Amino acid sequence: QVQLVESGGGLVQPGGSLRLSCAASGFTFSRFIMRWYRQAPGKERELVADISSYGGRINYAASVKGRFTISRDNAKNTVYLQMNSLKPEDTAVYYCHVGSYWGQGTQVTVSS
Repeated sequence: QVQLVESGGGLVQPGGSLRLSCAASGFTFSRFIMRWYRQAPGKERELVADISSYGGRINYAASVKGRFTISRDNAKNTVYLQMNSLKPEDTAVYYCHVGSYWGQGTQVTVSS
């Protein structure tokens, strides 16, 4: 049974940083592209970043490029999203995704 469990969200001031984690189980983690999505209130879910199975290929949404870093540890079955220079418009629920599976999401709120 595939499980994706996100953690690390919270409230942070503009300009601050957070590191999200997604612990995966129930599948061979190292074989799959992992993705982070986010959904802000009243908006569609959007792809934030993805990373290939061994990390050799990474893509970012234009809105986060240069501020966010996706990484993975295949030994720990975990994918990360380091978010720096956070802006109020980054406020959203962040979801981990693989194949057709989603985590439960973790709330990130950027506000002073």
